[in-house]
Amino acid sequence: MSVGPCQAADPRYASAALPTGRRADDPKFRNRFRSPFDEGSDAASPSIPHRPADAPNPGLRQSQIMNITRFADLPLAAPIQRALADRNYTTPSPVQAQAIPLLLKGRDLLGCAQTGTGKTAAFSLPILQKLHDNPKRTRPKQARVLVLTPTRELATQVGKSLETYGSGLGFRHTLIYGGVGQRPQVQAMRKGIDILVGCPGRLLDLVDQGFVDLSAVEFFVLDEVDRMLDMGFVRDVRKIVSHLPAKRQSLFFSATLAPSIVELAHSILRDPASVTIAPETTTAEKVEQQLRFLSPERKRPQLVELLKARKSGELSIVFARTKYGADKLAKFISKSGIDAEAIHGNRSQPQRDRTLERFRNGRLPVLVATDVAARGVDVKAVTLVVNFDLPKEPEAYVHRIGRTGRAGAVGQALSFCTADELKELRQIENLIRMSIPIDSSHPDHLAGVADSHANRRIPKKDAGTGQRPSRSRRRGGRRRRPQERR
Repeated sequence: MSVGPCQAADPRYASAALPTGRRADDPKFRNRFRSPFDEGSDAASPSIPHRPADAPNPGLRQSQIMNITRFADLPLAAPIQRALADRNYTTPSPVQAQAIPLLLKGRDLLGCAQTGTGKTAAFSLPILQKLHDNPKRTRPKQARVLVLTPTRELATQVGKSLETYGSGLGFRHTLIYGGVGQRPQVQAMRKGIDILVGCPGRLLDLVDQGFVDLSAVEFFVLDEVDRMLDMGFVRDVRKIVSHLPAKRQSLFFSATLAPSIVELAHSILRDPASVTIAPETTTAEKVEQQLRFLSPERKRPQLVELLKARKSGELSIVFARTKYGADKLAKFISKSGIDAEAIHGNRSQPQRDRTLERFRNGRLPVLVATDVAARGVDVKAVTLVVNFDLPKEPEAYVHRIGRTGRAGAVGQALSFCTADELKELRQIENLIRMSIPIDSSHPDHLAGVADSHANRRIPKKDAGTGQRPSRSRRRGGRRRRPQERR
């Protein structure tokens, strides 16, 4: 996923997005985008009275939108409020406080916020409320809500959240994605469903086969749009949109607002409101990072030595670049006496589910993953991430190390770098705007490679800006090919 402060790329959304070329944490612009929950905010206290569950939804005035500091201040039905209270959810995150009132008013939305900011609740709660306010019987093969996600893991995560928040409402939902047999999904759609969460590939297959009818969708959510485009799903997304009715409420959520995303949003959204949440610090700044320069043949022994030094019960995620590499690495770790399993796109969904369940429960200490397969893996107990291979896309580095140090816990990230990976390392450090501390104390340290990295030449136009070189300069102006679905 493309991770980092959101940037605007089109004047159509300039009212709520950042000016082109400015970072969200620029002090000159931070005050323009402060949420009422930022430290030192002088936002007024909430002025929206809590309404009885059976009272009509009064809506929210524009002046009240930025004054939401409690979920209890939102006009949500009693069953939804109970579901939030049962889980001690009392204070909405900035993206929730800003997006939920707008969505309750029926606006299309272009949301720019990083993973872990509460985007799922931001769109789930108002959609559940609208379904509650306007109950309908769905016809066979139809759904009232469609949520598209780039990966199966994220679809499962979104489905669980919707089930949690809507536990007292009695709505029916189903998941549609590849890697499993389609028969249960076809059967689930036979009588119609309230909420459908799925991935573009399998969903489009079922639409083409006549098992899914999208003509009755009232709410359309495209989650993690940047990742969707990175994986080459843009054509599938446009085909799916062509099956949707013209009259609907559409929501886009992305970690960045690159020109391609703004263009896609403009073609699908109608007069959208924009919500941009600038992180106080990047994920990279919250995790203790370390870098080791070593030869390719010493990477495996170093990894095993590192994992054997871990305490019992500590969870680790090791990232490999390819599916084949992840399998080989998991087998090597297991033969060394440490229980490890791989998760990637070639494994069936039941296999992936079983592996993730073992990992979450602490019965599997090491998970070896590719970037796409790790999408949606949210395990707060992970204390170490190892980049066995540096990613080709620098944004993936931030996503990887963001798997640790969650919910205020201490997290560590260790990256192995060979002489052939110095280009990837430079791009990563340009993106996160910091040099990763080097561990030279291990016996396999390659001083020559470290010196070569220290003496690297940063392009003048990019030096000191914290910005990545443009795609045209990085790729020679060639059109980007969809990456492998790992």
